[in-house]
Amino acid sequence: MKYISFAIPCYNSAAYMDRAVESILKGGEDVEIIIVNDGSKDDTSKIAHEYEEKYPTIVRAVDKENGGHGDAVNAGLDHAEGKYFKVVDSDDWVDEEALYKILDVLKTFEEEEKQVDMLLANYVYEKEGMEHKKVIEYKNVLPQEEIFGWNDVKHFHLGQYILMHSVIYRTDFLKLCQLRLPKHTFYVDNIYVYYPLPHVRKMYYMDVDFYRYYIGREDQSVNEKVMISRVDQQIFVTKSMIDMYDMRKISNKKLRAYMTNYLAIMMTVSSILLIRSKNAENLEKKRELWQYLKKNHYRTYWKIRYGILGQTMNLPGRSGRKISSLAYIVARRIVGFN
Repeated sequence: MKYISFAIPCYNSAAYMDRAVESILKGGEDVEIIIVNDGSKDDTSKIAHEYEEKYPTIVRAVDKENGGHGDAVNAGLDHAEGKYFKVVDSDDWVDEEALYKILDVLKTFEEEEKQVDMLLANYVYEKEGMEHKKVIEYKNVLPQEEIFGWNDVKHFHLGQYILMHSVIYRTDFLKLCQLRLPKHTFYVDNIYVYYPLPHVRKMYYMDVDFYRYYIGREDQSVNEKVMISRVDQQIFVTKSMIDMYDMRKISNKKLRAYMTNYLAIMMTVSSILLIRSKNAENLEKKRELWQYLKKNHYRTYWKIRYGILGQTMNLPGRSGRKISSLAYIVARRIVGFN
């Protein structure tokens, strides 16, 4: 039995994809590795098929025309046969000991005929040049080593939110809630995490530093200059998340609060990128984005706009924008992202 299907979306990843694949191979026959070559123009496909030939019972190479990261995740999910599903980006990797511990838990679930919709573990910012790596953990928020629901969740701190790096979904659960990510769009990992949340009933958290999130390449999607150049895609993803759910229909109060705060972070990221671009047209896009939220979900808009993040991102005038930018720089240093 394959306990976890690992999808590795790859686009021109030949120079660094080995680390991701090799780290997961430590799981042996308990794992399935689906290397999705998203129309690469380098040796990505060749490397993927070499792994498939060497490990035919573990690795599958999937070649497809270019559709972007989200479409590659879709392809990985379509081919997944494991009980659980995990996305590992081609420049990231997983920790060997943590992988063994997670597999042991999933084997116990199977023996005891238990299952969860979502398993969570810690992730580490592997930022180039940083001696002390920032670990995002959830032991102050989530119960450990027990199956729990949303009512058991405590308050998430800023910078502690559930990201693609920290989540492992049950494969059938993702297919049942019909998750599909848009093509040719960056930053869809937010949709990947956000969209399934109202469908999640059972969760399990392990305090292990499992996912290693590499930050350092200049062409990386989370590089600030790259994010500003793709800010329209960030706005598209944010609007898509605004449109997904009417918060009034999310019956669980803790889940509704979490999802509202997640939207607040998305609004903040979009706003700060538009501010830091120092472009008059982008400042108008920022105003329009907040109006979009107000028009479609007034109560959610009110909570976000007059919360700490919303107020910080909407200080008036040039001096206000400088303060917003400074707050972002401080937060970036504290959290360690991009």
